Amino acid sequence: MRIGAFELLEPVPDLNEPYAFACLRPWVDVNNVGTLVLNELETQFGAADLGQLARPGHFFDYTRYRPTLHIEESIRSLSIPNVTVRYARREGKNDFLFLHLLEPHAQSERYVDSILKLLTRFKARKYVLLGSMYDMVPHTRPLIVNGWAMGDEALKDLERAGVASRSYQGPTTITTLIRKRAPELGIDAVWFIVALPQYVALDEDYGGKVRLMEILNTIYDIPIDKRDHKKAAEQSKVISQNMERAPEFASFLAKLEIMYEARVESAQEEGMAKLTPEMEGILWGIMGKKDIGEA
Repeated sequence: MRIGAFELLEPVPDLNEPYAFACLRPWVDVNNVGTLVLNELETQFGAADLGQLARPGHFFDYTRYRPTLHIEESIRSLSIPNVTVRYARREGKNDFLFLHLLEPHAQSERYVDSILKLLTRFKARKYVLLGSMYDMVPHTRPLIVNGWAMGDEALKDLERAGVASRSYQGPTTITTLIRKRAPELGIDAVWFIVALPQYVALDEDYGGKVRLMEILNTIYDIPIDKRDHKKAAEQSKVISQNMERAPEFASFLAKLEIMYEARVESAQEEGMAKLTPEMEGILWGIMGKKDIGEA
C-alpha cells in the first residue's frame, strides 16, 4: 500500500490513535541518543515493521548517506539508507509509531508531505521528536532538556516533564515543517532535545538516553532499563578520568559549572550561554586531544 512516498507492508494494521515517536539523523541525534531511545522503545513494546520509503534515492544523496556492504556466510548484501517506520500495540492505550527519519537532500516538501500523510492515515494523536544537540553544559551536572510544544495535550506533557519551552532562532532542518503543520491536522506536536557537553563524543551516549527515558517515564510511565544508569555512570567516570590528562580543563570545567548553575537558577532558556575567548580557546584545545571526551 502506498501512502505518499511510503510503501507499507500488507496487511496494514489498524492502530488506536498512536503517538508517533521520531528521531532525526544527523541534525538532532548527537551521540546517537535519539536512535538509542527509539530502539529501546521498539524493544520494550515488541515493535513490528510497517514500511519505508519506496524510492529513498529521490530524497537522499548517497554520497552523503553511504550505502553499506555486508557479507554474511559468503553472501553479500547492500543496505541502502532509508526512513523506517515501525509500530507497536498497547492494550487499552494509545498505540505507538516509530519513525527513524533522515534529513532530506532533495524534494524536501514532498518528503514532509509524505510523513504528514502517514501520520494522518493512522490518525496519530501526537508527534514526539526525541533527540540531542551539543550545548555549553558540563558532564558533571544533570543534563538539561529543552522542549517545544503545540497543542493542549503536548503543552501538558511539557509541563509534567518539567521542561521549559525554548525559543530557538537560527539554522534548522526542513523537517521542522512536520511539527509546524501537524497541529493544523489535529496532531499535537512536541519535541524533547537533551543538551550534551560539546567536548564529549560517544558512539552511544547513555547519559543522554537515560535523561530522555526519564522524560518518557514521567509522561507515559515507560520503564527505564536500570542497566542504562550503570552504563551512564561508567561513561561519566571514564570521561572524568580522561579529563585529568588535560590540566587546563579544570578551570574550564569550573567556569562551565558556574554558567550551568546560573542558567538553571535564573531559568535562562533563551539562547546559549556565551564563552569568553579564553574559555573558547581552552575548549578547542581540549577537543583537539584524542580520546579526551571518549568513553
